Amino acid sequence: MKSLRIAIVGYGSAGQAGAVLLSRDGHDVTVFERVPRPGPVGAGFLLQPSGLQVLWRMGLLEPVLRHGARVDRLFGDTPCGRAVMDMRYAGLEPRLYGVGLQRGALFSILDAAWPARGQALRAGVEIVAVDHARGLLRDAQGGGHGPFDLVVVADGATSRLRGEVAAPRLDRPYPWGALWCLLPAGDWPWVAELRQRYVAARRMVGLLPVGSCPGDPVRRLSFFWSLRTDAFDAWQAQDLAAWLDELKQLWPEAAGVFAGIADPAQLARARYRDTIVRGWHRGRTVLVGDAAHAMSPQLGQGVNMALMDAAALAQALRGIGPLDAALAAYQRERRAHVWIYQLWSRWLTPLFQSERDTAAKLRDAAFLPLGRLPGGRGQMLRVLTGTRRGVFGALPLDPGFIDALEQPAVVAGCVATAD
Repeated sequence: MKSLRIAIVGYGSAGQAGAVLLSRDGHDVTVFERVPRPGPVGAGFLLQPSGLQVLWRMGLLEPVLRHGARVDRLFGDTPCGRAVMDMRYAGLEPRLYGVGLQRGALFSILDAAWPARGQALRAGVEIVAVDHARGLLRDAQGGGHGPFDLVVVADGATSRLRGEVAAPRLDRPYPWGALWCLLPAGDWPWVAELRQRYVAARRMVGLLPVGSCPGDPVRRLSFFWSLRTDAFDAWQAQDLAAWLDELKQLWPEAAGVFAGIADPAQLARARYRDTIVRGWHRGRTVLVGDAAHAMSPQLGQGVNMALMDAAALAQALRGIGPLDAALAAYQRERRAHVWIYQLWSRWLTPLFQSERDTAAKLRDAAFLPLGRLPGGRGQMLRVLTGTRRGVFGALPLDPGFIDALEQPAVVAGCVATAD
């Protein structure tokens, strides 16, 4: 394998995983990150078996299990107690589960796994242009960098470099976003479940156990509140107490958790995009993560897809000689997996985040029964776990990885098992 001089633009999950994997393969990696002090963005997320398998192969499953929270079930209902969604990982394979994790925890784990960080991370450098033919970069101050044999664009859903690789076939923001924050779990009883509550598709609130973070042993929940993006400012201006009363009336069982919200500044704003690009690579430049395939987080696949992109790119560079052939192989591999998730995300999002009351009523009536039809639950669980490939295909999970999920992990001073 030829050692390449590689630039990565962006130090999010895709960029971090790429830096670790490509450096381990002997490549000379430099990462450019526009933020002067890189750190996690967002509250928490759900790692699916697809993403966990990548971390296992990287040798990072143990710290993820140690800091994360095991999630066995996804459950959603209405305020009157009508179940809308009830999905359990064991329905696909008894030993499978997801892991709720704080973004800060994953950032720290991946950051620690890249020993070259101190010398190879160029923080506070915003890359604004790339010469895909020569592998040259230009920053916001007019400075030049390179040449590089390969430029990996990992600058997220709002990528400013995406268009220099290929004109997007679709690139539009979703009208709905969310407010996010981390809250102490306290005595919240559903410690192994993602819980959501719905009022039609206009109101959605959720609590996901996300474990602890290095340096902070407090077990936390990731809270999210669905909201139109054009209503963010109006929400900020309203009386917090009135909103909290609405929240507690919607979900009285979670009132103790919501007591941890004392200031609107605690909640971060999240916006989403739906992006399909015509090609993922051009010349010496390749897209990974949300820069390649931004989508709604309704299926909870963003971080998992980013990890899989990084692993697939590293694998393609190991196995195929010419760069063009390797990048083409990477694109084929990942597109074959991603497209069905983009399609499902585009169709499902309005059922949970919209003003379409009729669609929400159909969701409430049909979603749970559909999952009970022969084959229906298995298909849903394939999508959930990130192991759906195409319409009917499946991504295999390594038996060694599934065995590793059963190993005990030290959590907050005690031993937790997969039982």
